[in-house]
Amino acid sequence: MKKTVFTGAATALVTPLTESGIDFENFGKLIDFQIEKGIDALVAVGTTGEGSTLDDAEHKAAIKYCVERVAGRVPVIAGTGSNDINYAIELTKYSCAVGADAMLLVTPYYNKATQTGMELSFLKIAEVSSKPCILYNVPSRTGCNLLPATAARLAEHDNIVAIKEACGNISQIAELAAFVGDKMDIYSGNDDQIVPIMSLGGKGVISVLSNILPTETSAICKKFLAGDVAGAREMQLHYIPLINALFSEVNPIPAKAACAAMGFGENYLRLPLTPMSADKEAVLLDLMRAENLI
Repeated sequence: MKKTVFTGAATALVTPLTESGIDFENFGKLIDFQIEKGIDALVAVGTTGEGSTLDDAEHKAAIKYCVERVAGRVPVIAGTGSNDINYAIELTKYSCAVGADAMLLVTPYYNKATQTGMELSFLKIAEVSSKPCILYNVPSRTGCNLLPATAARLAEHDNIVAIKEACGNISQIAELAAFVGDKMDIYSGNDDQIVPIMSLGGKGVISVLSNILPTETSAICKKFLAGDVAGAREMQLHYIPLINALFSEVNPIPAKAACAAMGFGENYLRLPLTPMSADKEAVLLDLMRAENLI
């Protein structure tokens, strides 16, 4: 059986930004907050971290900084996937060299790759990685859907150990779980599906919600794994309104607003992303006040 990268909740970190670049001071504060509140792992520069609009130097600097700031306290997963296979390979080699514990490889967005194209791309990246690789299936953003049969073939590779599944289709994820067995860990990529996916054997979640609720998001997973399914379900359902608010506009727009409200940097995003609309932000902030977050 392959080694599990983490069990529980990993935060897909926002990357605090200013007009001049990455706000490392507040990035460090957010990282420390996460660890102090009991998060199980951290993802640097994924979708939520605005990886698609960071330049190469910023992307690498954010990963390196996260690894150094964490200093081994929890696993660090580096977002190194790309629609450019050569850039994904370069980022993966770099992230391995600076000490990231695992790679998160999104399906090649915009290209709309075939199943064969995705399979060959992931295999090529896995071959150059000295660390475990987690696949990331999010067809709503990428335009391509990694199907269970393809994932099952990829699971035969020693370096491909898990998948972040954000297709939103529980039937597809059940089929995936049946196909891969213990050859690949499954993580929910949607905060509103943590318990459903764990009921199919999932090991936890790679979460946006945990940017602001790391303790509670991890607790949903821990309760489920400890056999307190009712308790995990109760927490999952309690946070549905807040989860919906965090996805009421495209991620990470609401997450950035929420983190800024908690003091983790400015509510600044790079175009084409723009700050949250006033009406939706008001709903989000009201829900955060109800949880005593602000």
